[in-house]
Amino acid sequence: MNYKLLLFCLCCLFALNVNAQHKKPVHIIFDSDMGPDYDDTGAITILHALADSGQAKILATMASTKYEGVAGVLNVFNTYFNRPEVPVGMPKGYAMELRDFQHWTDTLLAKYPHKIKSNDEAWDAVKLYRKILASQPDKSVTIVTVGFLTNLSNLLNTPADQYSTLDGKALVSKKVKLLVCMAGKFPSGFEFNVMKDAKASQNVYQNWPTPIILSGFEIGAKIHVGLPLIHNNAIQNDPVKDVFSISIPKAKEDSAGRMSWDETAVLVAIKGYSAYYTLHPGKMKVADDGSDTWDDTGKGQAYLVEKVDYTVVQDIINTLIQHQPVIKQKN
Repeated sequence: MNYKLLLFCLCCLFALNVNAQHKKPVHIIFDSDMGPDYDDTGAITILHALADSGQAKILATMASTKYEGVAGVLNVFNTYFNRPEVPVGMPKGYAMELRDFQHWTDTLLAKYPHKIKSNDEAWDAVKLYRKILASQPDKSVTIVTVGFLTNLSNLLNTPADQYSTLDGKALVSKKVKLLVCMAGKFPSGFEFNVMKDAKASQNVYQNWPTPIILSGFEIGAKIHVGLPLIHNNAIQNDPVKDVFSISIPKAKEDSAGRMSWDETAVLVAIKGYSAYYTLHPGKMKVADDGSDTWDDTGKGQAYLVEKVDYTVVQDIINTLIQHQPVIKQKN
């Protein structure tokens, strides 16, 4: 038995359970481009880590891009963290096909178990969204997006179907409590997730009917993570370690660790913002070229502003992305 690894896992579980007691788990849908960047892998690891501590219940994992293999990559992580049953959705119509230049997705698909072998085996994201939302209590679902807004824009545009008599916007309004996005650069600028599918971003940020919290580019750009993970010799055969180990050496700007945009959104979506950030209220406006500006007179949206030193969040993320799967007891 590897006692160092066992001790590490127990310490992580103890840390994760702090402040988790007496709180209901956040019912969450995770929507990610899962590449071309690799902070998505840290984000999905945090998702599962906080689910293992009872702070979240994962309803689905969605891809907002459609390169071949993306559904399998999501299934790799769900399987690794002992949740192979978590459904995977992806856009079946128009979507970006951007993927990782480091080819870590190929490594994961070749090395780790996954039942989804082709994107054709994944759910249509819009249908999966409607099915899940229709089955949940009113105002109970948190959605976190760390990629393009393609799926959410398509969801807003849906008519009634076999899952609900409500159209997309009405269904979202009835069932969703909060949308948290890694998106935008504030108070203005260009940001990848918003810019790449600008029409979808315009639709969502103009018409989404529930509160939105935005973790902007400037929040994650300061936070560098991954070095403690790749230097932890007690962790072996871990997909997120493999991804960071492959990718960090391939970019000079990552020598201190990869910038951590997507992880911040998942952290806030599950644990809340108030320990780390304050909110700047208003509303994001997206131009046709994908650039964003902020309207202080707008309502219903807010972007994160640092409240504590960024290294506090950096340390939390560095710990959480080292999380190891919890062995589930058989009945």
